[in-house]
Amino acid sequence: MTMTEPSSATESLEGSSPADTPRLAIPTPARIAYGTLSASVIGFGLGAMQGGQMSQLRFRAEHAHKMPDTTAGWYFYHKSKNYHAMQGGLIEGMRMATKTGFWSFLALSLESTVDRYRGGSDMFSTIIATLTVSGMFSLAHRFSLSTAARTARLALVFGVSYGGVQDLVGLARGRPIAYVEALRRRVGAQDSAASTLPALP
Repeated sequence: MTMTEPSSATESLEGSSPADTPRLAIPTPARIAYGTLSASVIGFGLGAMQGGQMSQLRFRAEHAHKMPDTTAGWYFYHKSKNYHAMQGGLIEGMRMATKTGFWSFLALSLESTVDRYRGGSDMFSTIIATLTVSGMFSLAHRFSLSTAARTARLALVFGVSYGGVQDLVGLARGRPIAYVEALRRRVGAQDSAASTLPALP
């Protein structure tokens, strides 16, 4: 009795799990850590810019009635304004970094959990994760129904885009994509059924 080897790469990948073929060819813990760190850095940059601008406007409004009238006065005025802008930027940057890092960590962790539950990884897990987190975000901030719907639409667009990019990279690297593999198995089953039909006389 002889054993036959798989005749194609698809057959050899059918038994693989998400842990065996991680997204973006990066182990799941590292991918979650990198994603969280990247989101935190982006959040810090955006928060620092917004916080610095708001602090400058606040400083100008608070000192509008006592503008300096000497060269030394203007020097210390701008020095104080820049100090307040830097301080406000750092505070807002850290606050925004914490928020973006937390929600990104939640979404990436949930994406991985859905992958394990479904037994395969594709953009549908990403969509489920982003929509779920957007709902939690809307509830946490007590958004109105219209605002929550707009947030869900943005999450859907992001999930399709980010998940689709991951799937394209995965296909290029030979990673099995759940819905692609299901389609291949279905087509293969139909071909097998057609080949077993008796020939017409």
